[in-house]
Amino acid sequence: MQETNKTTVQPNKQQLLNRLKRIEGQVRGIHQMVDNDRYCVDILHQISAIQSAMNKVSLALLEDHTHHCVANAIKGQDGENAIKELMDVMKTMTK
Repeated sequence: MQETNKTTVQPNKQQLLNRLKRIEGQVRGIHQMVDNDRYCVDILHQISAIQSAMNKVSLALLEDHTHHCVANAIKGQDGENAIKELMDVMKTMTK
């Protein structure tokens, strides 16, 4: 995964942080389930819930990025680079 030095202000930062805290709690719950020898199917259901929650976080970030960063880049004549970057991240997300 490539990391850049770019920064941005997340317009829905608190909502994202709240979701991530819930996901973090769910992951800790799965750890306890495994430690307590819970039924595999119950653990798999919880993993599915976490994957769904992470997808929602990803889509929220993608939407914010498109509406702000990409839109501003297009207005500032750097649209081709922003679109390429967006497509690259979409390819990574859909692997």
